[in-house]
Amino acid sequence: MQVLELIIFAGLAAIVLYQLYAVLGRRVGRQPGDGPTAEVAAAPVRAPLDRPLDPIDDGVQLSGLAALKAKDPGFDMGMFLSGAKQAYEMIVKAFAAHDRQTLRNLLAPNVLADFEAAIDAREAEGRTETIEFSHPPRADLEKAEVVSGDLAQITVRFLAEFRSRTKGPEGEGVDDRRTAELWTFERRLKSKDPNWALVHVGAAEA
Repeated sequence: MQVLELIIFAGLAAIVLYQLYAVLGRRVGRQPGDGPTAEVAAAPVRAPLDRPLDPIDDGVQLSGLAALKAKDPGFDMGMFLSGAKQAYEMIVKAFAAHDRQTLRNLLAPNVLADFEAAIDAREAEGRTETIEFSHPPRADLEKAEVVSGDLAQITVRFLAEFRSRTKGPEGEGVDDRRTAELWTFERRLKSKDPNWALVHVGAAEA
């Protein structure tokens, strides 16, 4: 009987030990020393959701209209072009009428000097002129830039149709004209004066 009992206990012990080995000896998860699997190595690295975004590089240089708006956030291109069209008509009419005072308020010194020289020449010849616009000129943005500091320049392409009535030694004349010009306006954005001065006039393709 004792021999039989020993054999039974030995069998039970073997079964228990086998079950313990089956549970404790099984690999659960990754073990120390295991290398990365292909899936883990290829997984993208993501920042925690509560981590603040990296600041924008302040060294980025803006150009064109973006640079102008960065200096003057309140700038409105639509309002500017509307004012530019009014200025165009005023300047053309003032030049024809020899209205130097109006021109002084709207032109930069270098452009004013050229306009006044032309006016002086016409007056010396005894010529006068009046201008009538058939409809408001068309104004389109050609270029905008901050030249230096807060000095901004905007070039506008003007297409206009008007009638010129002239008087001179040879008599009177009427001329219907169509013009295409590039006008460049300039202004210090930090200036209290809201007006833009005309600094350059050039021909453009119609």
